[in-house]
Parts: sequence; C-alpha cells; structure tokens
Amino acid sequence: MDEVDRIVAAWRDVRPDIDVTPMQILSRVTRLSRQLDRKRKAVFASHGLETWAFDVLSSLRRAGDPYQMSPSALTVELLVTSGTMTNRIDRLASAGWVSRQRDPGDRRGVLVQLTAEGRRKVDDALSDFLDLEAQMLKALDDTECASLADSLRHLVASVEAVDTFSREDAGEGVADARSDASPLAGPPVVDPAAVAASRVQRSASARYRDSA
Repeated sequence: MDEVDRIVAAWRDVRPDIDVTPMQILSRVTRLSRQLDRKRKAVFASHGLETWAFDVLSSLRRAGDPYQMSPSALTVELLVTSGTMTNRIDRLASAGWVSRQRDPGDRRGVLVQLTAEGRRKVDDALSDFLDLEAQMLKALDDTECASLADSLRHLVASVEAVDTFSREDAGEGVADARSDASPLAGPPVVDPAAVAASRVQRSASARYRDSA
C-alpha cells in the first residue's frame, strides 16, 4: 500500500456512503505532478533556466530552422495569456536567448527567434531533462509505458471535455494577465484553453488537500 491507498481506505471507513474510487487515480496524478515539477525545476535550474523559460525555448527549437514563431502562436501553444507571454519574451530577450524580428509576411507583425546561445541552452537542458525522465520511468517496461501513455491520453481528453469556461474564470484570467503584462503589452487577452487548464489544476489541488 502507498499513501493514497491509506487515504482512500480511511475515507471509505468514515464515509462509506460515497464513492472515493477516483482518488485512486487522480490523487496519484497530483502527487506525481508535484514530484515531476520539483525534479524538473532542479534540472532546469542547473542550466540557469526556469521551467517557463525552457518551455518557450523548446517551442522555438521544435519549430525547426529558423527557429521562430509569432508571439500569438507561442501564447496558444503554451496556454498562457498574451500579457504573460510578452513578459516572458522580454526576459528571454534580455538574457540573449531570443530576439524579435520583423515578420516578412506582415509589416506590423513580429516573430520571436531563438538565438544561437538560446539554442545551445535549450539543447543542453533537454539532454539532462530526458535523462531524468528515463530514470523516472525505468520501473516500467516498453509495453507498460505504451499502455500508460494511451490511458493518460484518454484521461486528458476526458478531463478537458468535462471542464467548462465561465464568466468568473474569464475575470480571473484578465486579472492574471494584467498583473503579468508589461506597460507596452496592450490589453490582456484571455485564452479559454489556458483558463480551462488552470481550473483543472485548481480542482486537482483542492481534491488532494481535502483528501490529505
């Protein structure tokens, strides 16, 4: 038995009238997420990166040569608000890891491009990151990994389908965007997908706190 088994058993003793079966999966997902977050942060910190910085740099790296994307495309891919993305691009540009270029297809458009230094930074961090993930999965064989990936894919789709976008969340998203935006960022734009992801995370965290 692990800690989740003990928590579930305790709930069944004191509340036999309710079905606590979902905790067997989602409480473990929450605990796993926290472990992943802690270990990933340590790897990225060893390369002078924060998790969000690695996410942006890796998105540009995956785009292929010339390793550039529009700010709006980055916003959609990383599920953040436009204000948050502007702030992050500013910080990465100051570090010399990205640069802003004029979009040749749009006179008013801007493209964010990975610099040579930024490419070296993300490649080095990626190598250590993948070594970490391989170590964390060494208890599973290839068949188990494939099966787990399929199950998690279905679970993510199920969670995203259940969630809804509300006016209250829209207000929270705008407030977050304003707090992160730079003075030149313009009006905040709320991404419903980002809000939905935030709600799923808050729900999972609340479920874990209640069960602990």
